[in-house]
Amino acid sequence: MSDAMKDASTANDLLKNSSLYREFQAEREEILRHKWIESEKAGHDIGFERALTDWIINHRSSWRKTRQVAGH
Repeated sequence: MSDAMKDASTANDLLKNSSLYREFQAEREEILRHKWIESEKAGHDIGFERALTDWIINHRSSWRKTRQVAGH
């Protein structure tokens, strides 16, 4: 394995293990869950942008507070 590949692999491992990346992944999963629920209610795919906007406006604050209390 070349040095460049080793460096890229190490950087990728650091990223995946960072708390910021884990928080991003957890938030993304919640948005996708929200998208699925709201799409089911609407009877069609509402799209990621709409789900993202709605989730941020209506759910993000309480979701973050709940995660803080749980120690994530």
